[in-house]
Amino acid sequence: MAKDFVTATDALFARTGPEELAAALGCASNSIRQARMAEEKRGHRSPPPGWEAAVARLARQKAAQLLKLADKLG
Repeated sequence: MAKDFVTATDALFARTGPEELAAALGCASNSIRQARMAEEKRGHRSPPPGWEAAVARLARQKAAQLLKLADKLG
C-alpha cells in the first residue's frame, strides 16, 4: 500500500517545467525562462510563437493524467 501511495502522490506532485514547454515548442528552455522574466529585465525575450496552443495542450495532458489518477483512486 505504501508504494501505491508514493506512486499516486508522485503523479499528483509532478511538475511541468520550462523543459516540457520548450520541447513542445521546439525551442530552448532558456527561451522560456527569458520570456517569463519581467519585461524591464535586460534578458527578457518575447514568448515563442504558438505558446498559447502549447500551454493549452500541456494543461489538457496534465488534467487528463490527474483525472485518470482520481478515477483509479476512487
